[in-house]
Amino acid sequence: MSRYSHDELNFLLENFSIAQKKYSLSPLTHGYINDTFLVKEGIAPVYILQRINHDVFPNVSGIMNNIEKAFSFLKSDVYHNISLVQTISGQSYYSHKKEGATYWRLMTYMDNSLAHNTTENPKIAFGAGKIIGEFHRLLSPASPESFVEIIPGFHDLTLRKRQFNESLSAGANDRRHTAKNAIAFANKTLETLKELDHLQLPLRICHNDTKLNNILFSKKTDQPLCLIDLDTLMSGFFHFDFGDAIRTIVNTAPEDEQDHGNIVFRRDLFDSFIDGLGTNGAFLTQAEIDVLPMGAVLMPFLHGIRALTDYLNGDVYYKVAYENQNLDRCLSLFDFTKKALEELDFMEDSIANRLSSIDR
Repeated sequence: MSRYSHDELNFLLENFSIAQKKYSLSPLTHGYINDTFLVKEGIAPVYILQRINHDVFPNVSGIMNNIEKAFSFLKSDVYHNISLVQTISGQSYYSHKKEGATYWRLMTYMDNSLAHNTTENPKIAFGAGKIIGEFHRLLSPASPESFVEIIPGFHDLTLRKRQFNESLSAGANDRRHTAKNAIAFANKTLETLKELDHLQLPLRICHNDTKLNNILFSKKTDQPLCLIDLDTLMSGFFHFDFGDAIRTIVNTAPEDEQDHGNIVFRRDLFDSFIDGLGTNGAFLTQAEIDVLPMGAVLMPFLHGIRALTDYLNGDVYYKVAYENQNLDRCLSLFDFTKKALEELDFMEDSIANRLSSIDR
């Protein structure tokens, strides 16, 4: 249930440059960070209203400037972008001052579109690879230095290791005991991945949260349309976006799956994703291609250690529906990390066969 009344939400809409009428709103609940509402005129969806969580994202103007800047590049016959609706005063977001500031943005709704949490359809995996590649190809002329770093060190393994160690010192004893197996796996895998922090790779503008449900697809054709939820858009390395996509595409189980027998690494979906990526031509360097398999290990592990850290700290970052949900997320993500480690040879062969032959 939303903490905002229907009247409060309609008042917020009155501050944007749209037809002034009564709209119906319903919460969308798949996100962990922001509060998101579907805005309808009658029965037809017309907008997405979103409260930006400024506790997690304190630099709201930086986020919105990054998004507006990226939108100026994200235009092609393949990439069908959403639009930001300006406020009456011509801004990209509205600051509501009542009872402490909250920050809101309004976006157009893409008709006949949907997002998938998971998939078993190779066509969807292919489309995800295609649109993520198109996203990067279109943004390749942009200067990474011109984008604000929204969350410093977001995918910095050294930072996440330090935060994890701090949570071990400060966390409750009972939670440390309950999570002892996860803690042991985290310490072991940090050693395995430490070399990734020292690679010399080209900086790119990355989405930094390319899970499958942040991609919109056409309901009619299954074709990919665009990426959504661009709050973490900033400079990074391509294997960040690659690994984040792989962890939610080749695994058909939800992120907090408790039955680890359901967690899989679907080789056919991996191959389809790489085939989709390859439709964008040679936009990656060979050094970037070489590190992709380890990117598929790094990203589920990073998300897992962040969930573990939050669990040890008492669930202060992610929304949780029950007491041990962060630990369940961590254990599920760590299980997939293990499976990705076991598939390194397969990933290297698949990538070499599908990407290394592209003219560059």
